[in-house]
Amino acid sequence: MLSKLFPHISEKPLSERVKSRDAFIYLDRVMWSFGWTESENKRWDLLYKLWFVFFSIGMLILLPISMSIEYLQRFKTFSPGEFLSSFEIGVNMYGSSFKCAFTMMGFRKRQEAKVLLDQLDKRCIRDEERATVHRYVAMSNFFDILYHIFYSTFVVMNFPYFLLERRHAWRMYFPFIDSEKQFYISSIAECFLMTEAIYMDLCTDVCPLISMLMARCHINLLKKRLRNLRSKPGKTEDEYLEELTECIRDHRLILDYVDALRPVFSGTIFVQFLLIGTVLGLSMINLMFFSTFWTGVATCLFMFDVSMETFPFCYLCNMIIDDCQEMADCLFQSDWTSADRRYKSTLVYFLHNLQQPITLTAGGVFPICMQTNLAMVKLAFSVVTIIKQFNLAERFQ
Repeated sequence: MLSKLFPHISEKPLSERVKSRDAFIYLDRVMWSFGWTESENKRWDLLYKLWFVFFSIGMLILLPISMSIEYLQRFKTFSPGEFLSSFEIGVNMYGSSFKCAFTMMGFRKRQEAKVLLDQLDKRCIRDEERATVHRYVAMSNFFDILYHIFYSTFVVMNFPYFLLERRHAWRMYFPFIDSEKQFYISSIAECFLMTEAIYMDLCTDVCPLISMLMARCHINLLKKRLRNLRSKPGKTEDEYLEELTECIRDHRLILDYVDALRPVFSGTIFVQFLLIGTVLGLSMINLMFFSTFWTGVATCLFMFDVSMETFPFCYLCNMIIDDCQEMADCLFQSDWTSADRRYKSTLVYFLHNLQQPITLTAGGVFPICMQTNLAMVKLAFSVVTIIKQFNLAERFQ
């Protein structure tokens, strides 16, 4: 059913030509709607840029400010549960603005990375290699749709409940609109703006995941090529050396691909690492002390979505580090003992480079891995512990 609505989440047959850049089809469409890419027709270039400026100012600057104004003007009307529900989203929204800015500034770098993917695709000649690319492209598009479902469910879970309760789900400030007298207009506006905000945040979370997933696709293909070096008898030493040289070029392209994306993801993940402990801590306090059953379900879903912003990407980075070690093992275990001196000297040089793992850092400070992710998540428990020790929750109730 889902594949009929989104055909690119299904693995295409080998009779169809699929490129690695097709992994970004759905993601690029959403980014295009926000003005984060380029106009497809140069005639509309000016209009598209105006849309980008208008949308960015409204969503990245004015929307977080509107929530802050609501706190200042009507703070006394908030219940503890309403304040925490709004504040945890407000904090995440300010962080999302910075993440979106880093993603927008990295557009040129992402285009460079796609060109490098095209060069890596030229090496995928055999059906087995093409099938691997098809599988990873389908997987990437599936993850994009899956994130849309998870993030959209948060809005769907919140909005109808608060609408029936005749309460505002996120408490945003709208000039010239009385949120009490024009309740339905302001509620629908809140729902629309929150939906757009989570989709913008989704782009900043899915982009690193899909990009590194395609890097892992070509790393796995390279592992197979390394494993098969000198496995076909009857070739000359020059031909065997050419095969090894081609593998060295593939590895260089993969490194260039990751290096192109490194500055794009560094700032995005750094902001998320700084936020995840605080946001999850506020959510846990809200869940433990102030939530009803329905708002508790929505809060759990929000915590799950926040965890999805870093966990899959950090787990993937760990897998790539392991893959780098496996690449070195594959090269060492290939049939090189009977090779000539030129081949062996080239292999030693290549082996040394393969033993250097592909790693990313957040802001040049935190290594992006599961260990860092878990350390940041632990901050949430520290926040809850402080609240419980000082009995702050009971004082607000």
